[in-house]
Amino acid sequence: MEHDALIAQAQAWLAEDPDPDTREELARLIDDGNHAELTARFAGTLQFGTAGLRGELGAGPLRMNRSVVIRAAAGLAAYLKKQGHDNGLVVIGYDARHKSHTFAEDTAAVMTGAGLRAAVLPRPLPTPVLAFAIGHLGAVAGVEVTASHNPPRDNGYKVYLGDGSQIVPPADAEIAAEIDAVASLTTVPRLTTGWDTLDDTVLDAYLARTDAVLSKGSPRTARTVYTAMHGVGKDVLLAAFARAGFPAPDLVAEQADPDPDFPTVAFPNPEEPGAMDLAFAKARETDPDLVVANDPDADRCAAAVKDGGDWRMLRGDEVGALLAAHLVRRGATGTFAESIVSSSLLGRIAEKAGLPYEETLTGFKWIARVDGLRYGYEEALGYCVDPDGVRDKDGITAALLLTELASELKAENRTLLDLLDDLAVEHGLHATDQLSVRVKDLGLIAAAMRRLREQPPTGLAGLRITRTEDLTEGTDTLPPTDGLRYTLDGARVVVRPSGTEPKLKCYLEVVIPVAAKADLPEARTRATALLTAIKRDLSEAAGI
Repeated sequence: MEHDALIAQAQAWLAEDPDPDTREELARLIDDGNHAELTARFAGTLQFGTAGLRGELGAGPLRMNRSVVIRAAAGLAAYLKKQGHDNGLVVIGYDARHKSHTFAEDTAAVMTGAGLRAAVLPRPLPTPVLAFAIGHLGAVAGVEVTASHNPPRDNGYKVYLGDGSQIVPPADAEIAAEIDAVASLTTVPRLTTGWDTLDDTVLDAYLARTDAVLSKGSPRTARTVYTAMHGVGKDVLLAAFARAGFPAPDLVAEQADPDPDFPTVAFPNPEEPGAMDLAFAKARETDPDLVVANDPDADRCAAAVKDGGDWRMLRGDEVGALLAAHLVRRGATGTFAESIVSSSLLGRIAEKAGLPYEETLTGFKWIARVDGLRYGYEEALGYCVDPDGVRDKDGITAALLLTELASELKAENRTLLDLLDDLAVEHGLHATDQLSVRVKDLGLIAAAMRRLREQPPTGLAGLRITRTEDLTEGTDTLPPTDGLRYTLDGARVVVRPSGTEPKLKCYLEVVIPVAAKADLPEARTRATALLTAIKRDLSEAAGI
């Protein structure tokens, strides 16, 4: 963009910017003539999609800020009114990140100005509380201001419709078109009052609902170490555990309270290397039965167990299978569902139990829409164990259910690892791993996908590829998405760009039949070797 045109665009944005922080930041960039930084902020707009908005905080249309949020809220309001919800209720939640509360209030101001009703949750609370509140209050939509487990500099804007699940096409494109139609912030009416700030009644109703995920009279003896990862999960999880009658979790004190700077972790995501180090240190000190972690907005649940002499994280697929087995043992009925990047073990468990099973595209926006859903999970630590209450992933109720399972196994003098062994003998060892490449230049991801399409591999790790599917064309059961799926003899690989982070993600699974428990060590060794070789060959094929 030409320098003069760029400066003019930045000055026009500055004239409308309602936030003194970003006004000061942008004025400084203009005064300094910082062409590179201005280009980085004005060479387009932050795109609204099925994940809503997510991006780095800062001034300009390619950053998360009040101007962008007000436009997004105005677009959502216009969409809702076109859908016939002229006086509908929009409920708004927010996490403890920088600017989250401000963005929530801006959204309420816009909704009220548009003639809709708005209600804001009383304080930073877990995303599943917002997802619950939509159905509980009969809202026509919900907004959660959160960037989940992204780095501290980010924030985001997640939109739900009245069914309590996140938006999917075509609603995302229709809302995006309404956002694009907002010519100027001066055309967006914003009131300073008129919305409700909710009290704890909704939270109390959510907590009462958490009791329903547990079996009456089940053992409640498992001892836990818990980390909130500097997020908003602690108070709600402690209240849920106390109601259930579990021992009070030992807290990782350094990470217990909300802190938008996430000072003890590089990335506030339990899956990232080092994020669980403090939790493991606490576990070595207190020797619990289980370590439980939430991500910062507490919609995900991670778990770790003692394996040999030390603690290790369970993979999301392992927790997904454990919860499924627990629900089957309790006589659950209804459909079990997962995304295409999660372990095929869930399908085996459902089939053996005579339960319906469905596979969806990645994301709970798809899993939550499965008819008759009883249980859904995704390998990225997301579990929906009470779909009638929360039509989304919920790290609080998942933690309750997993702790109940650990308690039941403890009463039998067994552990979660023993149950995983049983599942491997019954259904075959399903070993999963991920090749995840974070990039600064998104062009590298597009180049890798193009290379795989133009020069498709015929085998990986010495295993022949028996079927290659380009998911952009859709399948009999899946709508189109940018991804590739390879079926191999005894293995499966899915490659896709992340929808929320600058990453190329490759999901790997190998399945090895196991005749008896004594054969498990050898099967695990073989699985590890195969996964390592698949990673190596896939990296080479993709040029990453």
